[in-house]
Amino acid sequence: MAVWRNMWSRNLLTFCVCVFLVLHAINARPANMSASKDKVPVSKDKDENEILPPDHLNGLKMERDGHLNKDFHQEVFLGKDMEEFDEDSEPRRNRKKLIEIFTKVDANKDRSVSAKEMQRWIMEKTEEHFLEAQTENKNSFRAVDPDGDGHVTWDEYRVKFLASKGFNEKEVAEKIKRNEDLKLDEETQEVLESLKDRWFQADNHPTDQLLNEQEFLSFLHPEHSRGMLQYMVKEIVRDLDQDGDKKLTVSEFISLPFGTVENQHAQDVDDDWVKERKKEFEEVIDANRDGIVTMAELEEYMDPMNEHNALNEAKQMIAVADENQNRHLELEEILRYSEYFTGSKLMDYARNVHEEF
Repeated sequence: MAVWRNMWSRNLLTFCVCVFLVLHAINARPANMSASKDKVPVSKDKDENEILPPDHLNGLKMERDGHLNKDFHQEVFLGKDMEEFDEDSEPRRNRKKLIEIFTKVDANKDRSVSAKEMQRWIMEKTEEHFLEAQTENKNSFRAVDPDGDGHVTWDEYRVKFLASKGFNEKEVAEKIKRNEDLKLDEETQEVLESLKDRWFQADNHPTDQLLNEQEFLSFLHPEHSRGMLQYMVKEIVRDLDQDGDKKLTVSEFISLPFGTVENQHAQDVDDDWVKERKKEFEEVIDANRDGIVTMAELEEYMDPMNEHNALNEAKQMIAVADENQNRHLELEEILRYSEYFTGSKLMDYARNVHEEF
């Protein structure tokens, strides 16, 4: 009996170990493009988010890391109303809200939306994102300028940043004052070096190594400054440019970062991602169709307040849903393609449309 119990115990232990290894293998998914390209993870720490440049910038076609902004259409169509069309919102309420938006876009009230009307609307919604960033920046600037003198030094910012990462604020301030080694881990040091580059880039002429509120806005949101937008473009080109010519070919633009694809579904996602980037490169970013994207072309593509870009975007949005090919959008078409415009699918889009309108 004792021998049987020992054998049973060993078998049970072996079974538990196997289960643990299988579960660990499932969760320990190797890094690959399909896992990382949607959005760069953002810290949940409120204090850190207040003073760190955001990875995602509303109303810009491209993320800081060079990935396409998959929510761009919704951002420039909905503006500050994006949150109202979340996954849990009620479909009938969403439909009613979308009808209200249509009546606002339709400026001349002819029950259809032209490219010019959509362009005007896109510019208005982009401006909403700009104003929202300015409001948030006031709070962020106060967080790094507690004495309220209207200027922040790099060292003052560095103290607040490290405090948001869990370091003791007083100890860090003292070490910086005495010019002592902060003994940071490699990852934190790399983030600081990157932030420092952006910091001094945001310091307008004459440079004084101090940022005022407007300069701090450019530090957090490069779309608010021509110089910082150019710097963001340089960073993207630097990360994607493989031959060092400071230009991008289509092969460089669609190259997947190093990683592994562990299953067919992930491969399909990556293939779709490549096709999407190739189409965007050839049909939109490469303005002169020479197969090369220069920094100037990428900067124009990235500029959120470029009226020519807004008109092209308006035409593209109309083309997606323009089923009767009249180069205008009717209410039924926008409701039918609600998922494209709002991210929410309306199952009963056709019911009583004219009555509600």
